[in-house]
Amino acid sequence: MQNAVPAAAQSSRLALEFPQSLAVYDDYATAQKAVDHLSDEEFPVENLMIVGTDLKQVERITGRLTTGKVAAAGALSGLWLGLFVGVIFSLFGQGNQLATILSTVVMGALFGLIWALLGYAATKGQRDFSAVSAVVATRYEVLVEHKHLARAQELLQQRADLRPQPTF
Repeated sequence: MQNAVPAAAQSSRLALEFPQSLAVYDDYATAQKAVDHLSDEEFPVENLMIVGTDLKQVERITGRLTTGKVAAAGALSGLWLGLFVGVIFSLFGQGNQLATILSTVVMGALFGLIWALLGYAATKGQRDFSAVSAVVATRYEVLVEHKHLARAQELLQQRADLRPQPTF
């Protein structure tokens, strides 16, 4: 079965000329293991690619946001930026270096605090939680250049844990 490769990928180093589906796995580790097995068998792995399919966005809620937490995080972020700017100014400036660093740290913390609180207020309570998110694939398909398909299938058949799952 020949898979369509997006036009953007076709013009890049990520493209195979005539890719064929070799195997589909439920996790990336198994797809990687299959490619590693083929490499161990001296298969020309430059004719393979692993493609994550059936993408979904996963968001893990990490906690509740309060005005205090937002203010503290904003101040801390601004503090670090102020410290960085203060060190740069003190390296190239003249005068009291410690005063330069301390003043930029205070100004950075104040700026970060205000900016974070303004951003939090702009949400009007519609997102009172913090989270991290990622786009993940639910399946991983190993594609192979068409002229190497038969050899790759033969090599994967050697390992029961890497045999391609039937696709319906």
